[in-house]
Amino acid sequence: MSVRMYDLAGANPAVRFSPYCWRARMALAHKGLDVETMPWRFSDKEAIAFSGQGLVPVVRDGDTIVHDSWAIAEYLDKTYPDRPRLMDGEQGHALANFARHYAQNVLSPILFKSIVLDLFNAIDPGDRPYFRESRESAWA
Repeated sequence: MSVRMYDLAGANPAVRFSPYCWRARMALAHKGLDVETMPWRFSDKEAIAFSGQGLVPVVRDGDTIVHDSWAIAEYLDKTYPDRPRLMDGEQGHALANFARHYAQNVLSPILFKSIVLDLFNAIDPGDRPYFRESRESAWA
């Protein structure tokens, strides 16, 4: 059985641009798990309603549902300890958590301002009103 991951897609379903989804994809690849990726768009909330929230990445591994890239990484290390570790011990976990916070809170806001128009142009036209409104309110 393979793991199913819901991954943010642009207008072209092959274009996947979410850094959070990329984190989960890289973690799954590092673990060497068979993964079926499902393209998901902002307006497709119903497709991931089973997760109890409305954001990706979402991973379904059998009966287990995990969302949030950090929670997915922790889940993978706990559930698949026989596969290569993502975070080795408390020190590795703390270092990875520091890097995550730094990337999320320092690097991402700077980079986002540089690429927001490219992202807007890459997403499905039906998602653009949501994308614009949610980003403008977040940056106001």
